[in-house]
Amino acid sequence: MEMEKTQKPGFSLEHALEVTVFNSRWLLAPFYLGLMGAIVMVLWKFLGEFLHIAAHVGAATEGEVIVGILSLIDMALVGNLLIIIIFSGYENFVSKINTGGHEDRPDWMGHVDFSDLKMKVIGSIVAISAIELLKAFMATGHGEFSVEAQTQLDYKIAIHLTFVISGVLFAAMDWLSEKRKGH
Repeated sequence: MEMEKTQKPGFSLEHALEVTVFNSRWLLAPFYLGLMGAIVMVLWKFLGEFLHIAAHVGAATEGEVIVGILSLIDMALVGNLLIIIIFSGYENFVSKINTGGHEDRPDWMGHVDFSDLKMKVIGSIVAISAIELLKAFMATGHGEFSVEAQTQLDYKIAIHLTFVISGVLFAAMDWLSEKRKGH
């Protein structure tokens, strides 16, 4: 006769360990608070750049204004990326965010899993990299530039292409993973 394993009432070391491991997710909360602080820093730099552009728009060339505006777009994309990481990271790894059915709750909240988060992050990084590359092209103007400037531009192109290829590879891996789940 085989003896059945039964759960003994009371203290269980295994259960205590599991509860501790599960509750350790709250150690991530300060990271998300720090990222909220980072949004404030990006906002501060955004306002400074905006005021700088506005103060010098009359004396600036068209290219300088465009580069300034691209800097603003760049910072807005970084802010958006931080919000996506904070919301989805918190909801995926710490706790669900109870917005009480608020009408302004973004549709994607609660629906972005780790795979979606990874794709949104790499997509945002590619967009930010593209803007940095465009700013570099605009800053060079139409004239000749130094070997150093050309080398920096070459590095920026290589880095951007690396991000693009990484994004394509991430998407391919997710596609293959989803395809395997279907079988």
